[in-house]
Amino acid sequence: MKLKFVKIVLFVFALGGIIAFASFKLKKSDQATGPIEEAIELHLNPKETFQKIDNFGASDAWSVQFVGKNWPIHKREQIADLLFSTQMDQEGNPKGIGLSLWRLNLGAGSAEQGKSSGIRDEWRRAESFLTENGAYDWTKQSGQVWFAKAAKERGVEQLLLFSNSPPVEFTNNGKAYTSNKKESNLAATNTQAFAKYLVDVTEGFDTMGLEVDYISPVNEPQWDWADGSQEGTPFWNNQIKDLVVALNQELKSRKLQHTLIDIPETAQLNYLFENGNKTGRADVIQTFFDENSSEYVGDLEYLSRSVSAHSYFTTSPFESLVKQRKTLFNAVNKIPDLHFWMSEYCILGDNAGEIEGNGRDLGMTSALYMAKVINTDLVVANASAWHWWTAISPYDYKDGLIYIDKNKNDGEVLESKMLWTLGNYSRFVRPGYTRIRIEDLETNTLNENFLYSAFRSPEKDKTVLVFVNDSNTNKAIRLSNYTESYDAKSYVTSAEANLELTPLQTKNGFEIPKKAVVTLVLETKN
Repeated sequence: MKLKFVKIVLFVFALGGIIAFASFKLKKSDQATGPIEEAIELHLNPKETFQKIDNFGASDAWSVQFVGKNWPIHKREQIADLLFSTQMDQEGNPKGIGLSLWRLNLGAGSAEQGKSSGIRDEWRRAESFLTENGAYDWTKQSGQVWFAKAAKERGVEQLLLFSNSPPVEFTNNGKAYTSNKKESNLAATNTQAFAKYLVDVTEGFDTMGLEVDYISPVNEPQWDWADGSQEGTPFWNNQIKDLVVALNQELKSRKLQHTLIDIPETAQLNYLFENGNKTGRADVIQTFFDENSSEYVGDLEYLSRSVSAHSYFTTSPFESLVKQRKTLFNAVNKIPDLHFWMSEYCILGDNAGEIEGNGRDLGMTSALYMAKVINTDLVVANASAWHWWTAISPYDYKDGLIYIDKNKNDGEVLESKMLWTLGNYSRFVRPGYTRIRIEDLETNTLNENFLYSAFRSPEKDKTVLVFVNDSNTNKAIRLSNYTESYDAKSYVTSAEANLELTPLQTKNGFEIPKKAVVTLVLETKN
């Protein structure tokens, strides 16, 4: 939203055999030290599989319009490397977090309107490719286009265009936010025109060398978007259906077979499975994907078989975080072949007193909270995609991966621990990886202060484990029931390290440091 081990024993005895995990040639002084508890035995079962991962992503709103256009090229390249690179430095540390999807904010034209747009913060206005005379100006949104190209150059495979508001030419009030909370700002007579515009822009991006994989035509339709804080409009489910049908037909008529429609980016994930206080604007799974619904669109050729929602206001306390995602999993599981995308999150509000959104935090407190949400969305809700809200933030808020000065032309670039914590997942859990079973058979319960997940590559030659240790002690882990031999590397994000290749091996296994997020990559020996 806009206001976003410890000790893995390296020798497992099974059927009289010894499984050896070869790692680094380390000096004892380099190995992790500190008090640890009795080893936790984890059972890793690659034969029991869950969702296939589609991508990890973040959005370009709102700062990229200035950074990508005006900032010195070396700072743009620095930021692009941090977000997109999958390269390693000479010490074997990741240069960046390797996002696999980039979300591009398709502006509605409030930037051209300036102060008359009614949007108070200039940084939350956005340009539009559509001009007043109905033509297209492909020089607009040049900052956003620069970063989209930088992402592609660094290997980001997927590009998503999302719209907060239709172009101002198509709205009821001629502005990029609504004047009437009780209706969409998209004029009903312009539904087809908006669908045509979205596909025109998609084809325009093709001419720029940028293939669009997904179009998200509505964003957080449950909110009123009437306060002029940014571009936005509410939508009701029947209006979304009309727009999606029109958009599907437009894509079909132009045979753009590589582009899918992503809906509906609900403002909270509970709106996927219940009305809440938004009757006619929520209960999205049943509305759009139940064949008996009057708003059913699940059979449209260009509709993605994913349902997207945002994790805002559903993350605390921890019991509620888990409960709502269990409910979501059950709702999604009722629809054949449907899967869930967590398509936007940053830390908002006061979160039941656990953590506040206000106040920039470059450290581990916010990063560990973020990691708990990621883990639970993946493990409990079965999310096949996970996207952070804004990649680059100029604000004093917990909404950015990278922070900058609020300066249109230049400024300082600051890395946050949230950037590198997302990288513990995005850099190593790649599209096509499948989540596999990992569990502590003794407790079989989620421990808020020590969470973990496991994924396997399509070739089955790599297993990636991610551990979130928010406790005050190191954790020792033993893997059992796993009978393959691996090379192992571990990457740590902590107060001292940014996704750093860190030797955690001891004579008996691994230690996961306290207050840290650790990725363990196990690769089959040749």
